[in-house]
Amino acid sequence: MKYIIGLDIGTTSTKTVVFNRNGHVLSEHEEGYDLLHSAPDYAEQDGDAINRAAMDSVRSAMDKGSIKKEDVIGVGLSSAMHSLLCVDEQGQAISPSITWADRRSVKESEYLKENHSTTYLRTGTPLHPMSPLSKLIWMKNHHYEPYQMAHKYISIKEYVLYKWFGEFVVDYSVAASSGMYDIHKQDWDETSLKLAGISRDQLSKVVPATHEMKGLSKEASEYMGLASSTPFIIGGSDGPLANLGIGAIKPGETAVTIGTSGAIRQFTSAPAVDEKQGVFCYSFTEDLWITGGPTNNGGIVLNWLKDLFSHEGYSLSFEQLNQMAARVSTGSDGLLFLPYLNGERAPFWDASAKANFIGLRSTHGKEHMVRAGMEGVIFSIYHIAHELERLGHSHDSLYASGGFARSALWTQMLADVFGKHVHIPKSHQSSAWGAAWTALYSLGEVPSLHSIKTSIPMSETIEPNKEHHQTYQQMFQVYKELYPSLMNQLKQLQSI
Repeated sequence: MKYIIGLDIGTTSTKTVVFNRNGHVLSEHEEGYDLLHSAPDYAEQDGDAINRAAMDSVRSAMDKGSIKKEDVIGVGLSSAMHSLLCVDEQGQAISPSITWADRRSVKESEYLKENHSTTYLRTGTPLHPMSPLSKLIWMKNHHYEPYQMAHKYISIKEYVLYKWFGEFVVDYSVAASSGMYDIHKQDWDETSLKLAGISRDQLSKVVPATHEMKGLSKEASEYMGLASSTPFIIGGSDGPLANLGIGAIKPGETAVTIGTSGAIRQFTSAPAVDEKQGVFCYSFTEDLWITGGPTNNGGIVLNWLKDLFSHEGYSLSFEQLNQMAARVSTGSDGLLFLPYLNGERAPFWDASAKANFIGLRSTHGKEHMVRAGMEGVIFSIYHIAHELERLGHSHDSLYASGGFARSALWTQMLADVFGKHVHIPKSHQSSAWGAAWTALYSLGEVPSLHSIKTSIPMSETIEPNKEHHQTYQQMFQVYKELYPSLMNQLKQLQSI
């Protein structure tokens, strides 16, 4: 039997999933790595540690499934967006990998919003500290030594690929998420490059998602247990590949992914941007774009509540949190939670946003706070959905992926808030399957990207509760007005 591998290089871990051609998982392995905070607002990682983790994950997945290297058709790649490394002429990292969560370039982002707001209309990347464009301007302004010495400025995915193949290449969607790529012309944006103080030859060559790499280095080949001739397909970023891997491809089909953070996305046949700048829009292929919005605060809200309500010698499990929330009625008895624990991206793009419980009374207990936390994350996703609707995108059916899809309660909340059916796949590794399918398509094993719809093993479909939907509609009318109403007071608290 022949197998295809999906390799997903994420912010907190790298996952390797071995699939058969029908999308059934044969084996998988995940290798984690640290997020480093060398200074306030910094969020960095060791690029070489991520490279080792990627190789470890492939080797372990191969071993777990007793997969022979000659039975591997190819490897498709996915990665998180917005990372940035400086490398020298030998391709060695001379800086840490700066992640999307890094906040050091808040002032630079504000400068872009005030003076170069049209940059977003060309690039589709919101003007926010997550963007490599903002990071590079910070490096330039602060005379960051690795920036001054760099031969190239690349993402973590590009770094790993250079280590394995000696080739500086970047796919459309990772390039688009840099904030320096014109999604209308499908080329680097010269105005953005000037703002960053760099030239196009200091960036990688942009290639399509189907770009094939061969000649895996001897070290990587032996370490991973793959043949050096194994074709690697560059794929894309985790967002569009998650949509592809879950089957949310046609107009009206919306993917919702919630892991540590979260996102809601749709494919579109043309760039979707406007002056309000509420959502992102990134290229995926020459004629397909992904649009939507990310939230900083997904599963991290439950992690926070778990830590908050645990105590020395006793730690709550996520299952116990779900059980607590299930004891509370829809709407948490009038308690709302603004889930902005780590600032927020869409739809406000405010790195200084703060979380709040609204409507807290003495009759509320821990279980109300847990349920309100879960509902607040879904309201945040729903808020972004309204921005997509404003741009002409309907939400006819929802597809759920990520860790939250393992929670029957949380996915029911999603169905009830939207009032739509929610489709859940058997495997939650949708980005990996999207990457693997892109590889199959590139290698001529399947007829099209869209044909993946017949090869996604699905678990169940959740129906919305109409009564709960009505309650949530009333709650959301209050929710969406809260942050604009509180914003000035929260900024005053920040200054204090």
